[in-house]
Amino acid sequence: MIATSKVTTTIPVALKEQLMSLKEELEVSISTIYKEALEQYLEKKEIERWERGAKLAEENREYMKLCKTLGNEGTELYEY
Repeated sequence: MIATSKVTTTIPVALKEQLMSLKEELEVSISTIYKEALEQYLEKKEIERWERGAKLAEENREYMKLCKTLGNEGTELYEY
């Protein structure tokens, strides 16, 4: 069983009304909606973080030169 923790939050009334409507439509719990929304939000933020890192790396000429050199040395690159 996955460990869980209770969280209390405050949201605007209009957003709660939309949430309750969606909950009824999907026939799921509010916790399920919150969990899915948070997972998607965190995934989006992680992708944005990687994109910022890639952009910074791309702008760093020395780093890009090193990458090109390493890529041309005949070594195999592994994806993890």
